[in-house]
Amino acid sequence: MTAGNVASVVRVSGHGGALALAAARRYGVSALFTLSGGHVFPLYDAAVTTDPPLRLVDVRHEQTAVFAAEATARLTRTPGLAAVTAGPGVTNSVSAVTTAWFNGAPVVVLAGRAPDYRWGTGSLQEIDHPPLLAPVTKRAWTEHETAKVADSVGEAFQLALSPHRGPVFLDISLEAIYGQAEADVPDAMAPAAPAPDAGDVGQVAALLREARRPVLILGSDVWLGGAQDAARLAAEELQLPVIANGQARGVLPGGHDLLATRARSMALRTADLVIVVGTPLDFRLGYGSFGPQDAPARVVHVADTAGGIATHVSLAASAAGDLTAFFTELTAQLADHPGAGRRTPTGADPHWGPRLAEAVRAAAAADVPLLASDASPVHPARIYGELLKVLDDDAVIIGDGGDFVSFAGKYLEPARPGGWLDPGPFGCLGTGLGYAIAARIARPAAQVVLLLGDGAAGFSLMDADTLVRHRLPVVIICGNNGGWGLEKHPMRALYGYDVAADLQPGCRYDEVVRALGGAGELVAAAAGIGPALRRAFAANAPYLVNVLTDPEVAYPRSTTGV
Repeated sequence: MTAGNVASVVRVSGHGGALALAAARRYGVSALFTLSGGHVFPLYDAAVTTDPPLRLVDVRHEQTAVFAAEATARLTRTPGLAAVTAGPGVTNSVSAVTTAWFNGAPVVVLAGRAPDYRWGTGSLQEIDHPPLLAPVTKRAWTEHETAKVADSVGEAFQLALSPHRGPVFLDISLEAIYGQAEADVPDAMAPAAPAPDAGDVGQVAALLREARRPVLILGSDVWLGGAQDAARLAAEELQLPVIANGQARGVLPGGHDLLATRARSMALRTADLVIVVGTPLDFRLGYGSFGPQDAPARVVHVADTAGGIATHVSLAASAAGDLTAFFTELTAQLADHPGAGRRTPTGADPHWGPRLAEAVRAAAAADVPLLASDASPVHPARIYGELLKVLDDDAVIIGDGGDFVSFAGKYLEPARPGGWLDPGPFGCLGTGLGYAIAARIARPAAQVVLLLGDGAAGFSLMDADTLVRHRLPVVIICGNNGGWGLEKHPMRALYGYDVAADLQPGCRYDEVVRALGGAGELVAAAAGIGPALRRAFAANAPYLVNVLTDPEVAYPRSTTGV
């Protein structure tokens, strides 16, 4: 993609759909995710009749289409594209667009729109979409002229990719998308974030020279911004203990001596300096409150744009800009300091890192009995004990659920960055099938594993049909405890009882997938999990392993995010 002046322009003629996809292709789009609708037929015509054709993946619910586009963006770091029809096609997509907004995923959603010439008279699915999407997109607007469609679509992609990345919505009136025109389509342009101010980085370096117990927290934007190598180098050069979340999981692989994620509670409770890079200071990070109560830690926040810097907490320093440049400059400033001859150029207590490493080892040792548990009903940890034995280093792990996926976050530590997908801070269930569809396309040679709570299964399991129709083999592991565990146990704690928290015990989600043309099986005993997983990975088909787990086992969380 061109970061500066436009390098070349192509002249395209055709209907509005052809102009739209000509612009999308300039941004490297390789697939269009959609659910069939007459308002966007010209997009389909352009996808299948151009040379080469654009891959067209039709799904069973519009939110799945947008979730798939979001996962494409997050896995490939190129923009994802979804198309939805007018009216309910758009409103069905809103939760997925919002998820992309919270995750900073560069997604373009193109939508159909009722005709302008009948606007206000009650055409089929007539509603003004942009006001609905404006709060959860970088921009939402309507294109009314065929000749301007290519420019508008190009602008949508440029906006989506510009830091801070996020979704963009564009609907196209019926006349504009079906009309014929000729237009210039310029090269793609994706403006990069500027380097952070060296003085701001200098303040962070000064804090590190003074800190005795520093911690570095890495978030998804480290991966999305391509800063994972610079982040690892900085952590290793500066000997900084690292806690990783989201798609930064794997920047330091599981087992790395600086990876302190399993000692997270101890690290954040006792740190005197916490540097948070590429993720908001939200409920997942205690809203930015760290360290002992009587001596709170100093907090540094680093984001790719100034608008991403937290304002609800007092910061000791902050920096905004390209995250690779931040890590490079920070390492350089500390390396140039007179104290750089020490084991580490920071002021860290030499016992701090080893203390955290010992806590990590203790946590891993404490895991062993649960990961090998023969309990009946099955303890959910046993599923992960078996999965760890068969996972490849390049596997894509997708979490869609509450307690069941929380256990996954505890026990599964990716070997590489960018291979972990969960719904993110918006907490929207139903992401899993869309993410799995995209992952199988984006990473055709990798294992794709969807960890699905039985509650989450109700949102999107019908899209196993999409996996079957498009020949996309995925291993789905359903942790089936017959209830909404994330709600059931807290409600009991609050009221002494629970309501609206039970699902059908032993529901045969595996038979749903089989009925849709895939495969699957029910597992009720711990000893059956490993063999079932091996069959699933060998099947080369959408395969659901439905494991009945103990409904009384709750994930030991300390916050609900409220």
